Amino acid sequence: MKPFNKFLVSAALLVLPTLAMAQGKIAVVNLEEAILQTDLAQQRLAEFENNEGFTGDKNEFESLREELDKLVQEFQRDQAAMSEDQMVAARQKISSKNSDLEYVAKKLQTLQQQNAQRVFQELAPKAREVLRDIITTEQIGLLLQQQTVIHADLGYSITAKVTDKLNQLPAEE
Repeated sequence: MKPFNKFLVSAALLVLPTLAMAQGKIAVVNLEEAILQTDLAQQRLAEFENNEGFTGDKNEFESLREELDKLVQEFQRDQAAMSEDQMVAARQKISSKNSDLEYVAKKLQTLQQQNAQRVFQELAPKAREVLRDIITTEQIGLLLQQQTVIHADLGYSITAKVTDKLNQLPAEE
């Protein structure tokens, strides 16, 4: 770290407690976690994972994994008796099946991430309202994203409070 940057960090660490006492508490929040841990978000995520399209892809993944495991076991068992050409063909078949499995796994992961993002975007406005309310009632003078903080004692986290308040909001259908 450059000397000037060290100086800035040191100065910030010295001034931060004074600012905190003057302006209110310091807290951290993981808003994404707070939202995705709500009952409504968990319900939406479960509904998505139980829909036909996702279930079909999940079943395809399981089937490919079983086929790959079987091919690997057969290869390991029969390897000693195989000719060089048979070994090359078996390795190619395993590689191809592994590529198929990776493709479906990435597809599932992308679908889950997109769904989580949709749920997050749907609930974010309510979460911001809840966050403003907590900031006011808790007299928080400085609120930081938990992901950008190097260290914070759990006592500084208001993530669970945000989740609890979101769970208490009336459901809108």
